[in-house]
Amino acid sequence: DVGMNTATEICDTLRARVKERGITDPNEIMTLLQEVVTEMVSGDNELHLDTQPSVILVIGVNGVGKTTTIGKLASRLKKEGKSVILGAADTFRAAAIEQLEVWAERADVPIIKHAAVVYDTISAAKARHADVVICDTAGRLHNKKNLMDELSKISRIIDKGLPGCSKEVLLVLDATTGQNAVNQAREFKEAAGLTGIVLTKLDGTAKGGVVLAIHRDLGLPVKFIGVGEQVDDLQPFDAEDFARALFERRPEA
Repeated sequence: DVGMNTATEICDTLRARVKERGITDPNEIMTLLQEVVTEMVSGDNELHLDTQPSVILVIGVNGVGKTTTIGKLASRLKKEGKSVILGAADTFRAAAIEQLEVWAERADVPIIKHAAVVYDTISAAKARHADVVICDTAGRLHNKKNLMDELSKISRIIDKGLPGCSKEVLLVLDATTGQNAVNQAREFKEAAGLTGIVLTKLDGTAKGGVVLAIHRDLGLPVKFIGVGEQVDDLQPFDAEDFARALFERRPEA
């Protein structure tokens, strides 16, 4: 999942440090490898929500866990004392709105879901003095023109309704898709100007080595990781923990 170019870069850096520090113990090399990877994926993984309201736009292909991520994010922000409003802007998939309603109920936050949804959500957020607006969007990549047009339109509505607001554009990626996730991230970055990644399904066998490739090739920070189905299973990304988990030696069966 790491990809050839990134793996080569890690090995080159590792060789240089082993030589530089005169390391001969193989066990120390493992620690050094973790150090190199930690540095590689370190960055600004905080959410910047400095205005009232701030906006989080959540995008990604179908089936990566977008709606679930929004529910968990809403719950997390609410626990931090922020008031949150959800906007169901995925108008292509009928079940998406119902699914988001379930998560809105779990997180105990209001949801806006009619025709001019982004505009109405912003209006509601201003009227209620909400801290954060989280907008769901339609999951599609194959039809890139539609995706770009829709995201541009949403961005224009946000900029017009909330000029100068803090805006996070988070791409949700499925950790199990490997290198394909890098291609998705590249296309979405071109279409939507991303500010960060949320990596889901890291609770399975996937180790998420793709984070390294995304960070190296696209310079995008991972803001959160999804490690399960429960409302609390969205964790802030921690570079050290991630590097440790990546090289954890499993006991022999």
